[in-house]
Amino acid sequence: MVESYGPDLARRVLSGERRALAQAITLVESGRTDHREMALSLLEQLAPPRREAMRIGLSGAPGVGKSTFVEALGIMLAEEGLRVAVLAVDPSSARSGGSILGDKTRMERLSRHPKAFIRPSPSQTRLGGVARRTYEATALCEAAGFDTVLVETVGVGQSETLVAEMSDLFVLLIAPAAGDELQGIKRGIMEIADLILVNKADGNLKRSAMGTCAEYAQALRHLRPRQQDPEGFPKAMTVSALNGEGLPEVWSQIRALDEWRRRHGHRRRCRAAQARRWFESEIHRGLVERITADRAVRQRMADLGDLVAEGKLFPANAAEELLRRIPAK
Repeated sequence: MVESYGPDLARRVLSGERRALAQAITLVESGRTDHREMALSLLEQLAPPRREAMRIGLSGAPGVGKSTFVEALGIMLAEEGLRVAVLAVDPSSARSGGSILGDKTRMERLSRHPKAFIRPSPSQTRLGGVARRTYEATALCEAAGFDTVLVETVGVGQSETLVAEMSDLFVLLIAPAAGDELQGIKRGIMEIADLILVNKADGNLKRSAMGTCAEYAQALRHLRPRQQDPEGFPKAMTVSALNGEGLPEVWSQIRALDEWRRRHGHRRRCRAAQARRWFESEIHRGLVERITADRAVRQRMADLGDLVAEGKLFPANAAEELLRRIPAK
């Protein structure tokens, strides 16, 4: 129960207590109005964070080995003495809202490490592959003193670019594939990827992985250079999450890129822009929730929705009619 957390939750989070961090994330994810008020108070007490963790977003199609990669990277960093938090966003059913939430089970070794924290959260059908409160959960992990926050997201596609709006770096994982499957990756997600990692570069797939990596490297050279990148980025690399081959090199490139961006002020400017975008996003969502909280508005919205579904009213006209009925205050 959230009510049992007590007034010392902020202190416990700041002390790095993992149980307190889990409780705090549960609080910010709650949909109850009273819980939301408590969550906002907690976030205010914890801001600004005592340190900035490196925020890394990871995405890839199902079966590419995201969880295996995250666990392998997390264990390597934890063994180096870094505190690692993993926010694993699982897909939710569009029908029931249910979620698999299996990442903690798949990352069994990492979940037992004393320097690691894993939190699976349902996406709740939210576009962008991130849960609505993932941004706030990331801030809580920073307040708890974690050095690295890995956000493992749902699927891969155009809407997946939302994860870049809460990350310092974005890593796209792909599997060894035939050359024509390069077309299956959206250009938009390639344009925001800082590293494209061809996973499963081991055994019989190693040669295929190297070929796939070469094709992606060639494709990246045709993209417009980005101001926030040093020479050579974005880049494609091969890695084996299974045996760890290439993992130290990947981490070395991640650190080099992050340090360059920090040194040139890009990371600070990027975080400022991200905070503004999430502020505006909260305003938009809050306005919709307040408008639809009115019973008459909800009923009219349902009626207009029926007319749209029946083809008797164009969606844009229906939306305009509803908005005209909402009084300006």
